[in-house]
Amino acid sequence: MPDSNPQALEFLLTRRSRPAKTLRAPVPGRETLRTILTAAARTPDHGKLEPWRFIVLEKAALARLADLVEPCGTRLGKSVEDIEKARGQYANADLVVAVVAAPVDSPKVPQVEQLYSAGAVCLSLLNAALASGWGANWLSGWASHDRTFVETGLGLQAHETVAGMMHIGTETSAPPERPRPDIDAITSWVEN
Repeated sequence: MPDSNPQALEFLLTRRSRPAKTLRAPVPGRETLRTILTAAARTPDHGKLEPWRFIVLEKAALARLADLVEPCGTRLGKSVEDIEKARGQYANADLVVAVVAAPVDSPKVPQVEQLYSAGAVCLSLLNAALASGWGANWLSGWASHDRTFVETGLGLQAHETVAGMMHIGTETSAPPERPRPDIDAITSWVEN
């Protein structure tokens, strides 16, 4: 029988993201955040390529990004409501970690696996923040997928994309539990 970690399993079975709009200051300090990022970086990474990186966005940087949302949304033909909602994601946040997918040329590891690794970093970061007692939410939104926005606002290179915007802060209200997948409906057992 393998060794088990019941506390870790219980955390994973009961973990729940916290809505970004309910997260406020205080936020983790740099040393605490370094620990969370270190845990996030311990993710599956075929070939040890590290095809991702982090950009920590503090309050002033988030205000600057919020100001970029309106011209971006206008250019894309977004509604006033969509623009204001996206703007609020940055303007009302106190700390966001952008996980940047930064695939590298590799003859052995396809780019799609590198992108999956960046997604795994997002989930690991989210879980590490939650396990550390912080509220956290993976909330990216349309602006983070616009080339002009990410190149101007985040300095991304042409081959890079945002895998996730991870909001972290102090939880101000507990979210209700939501329905979860029916495991039997989404699982096939292949015996031979």
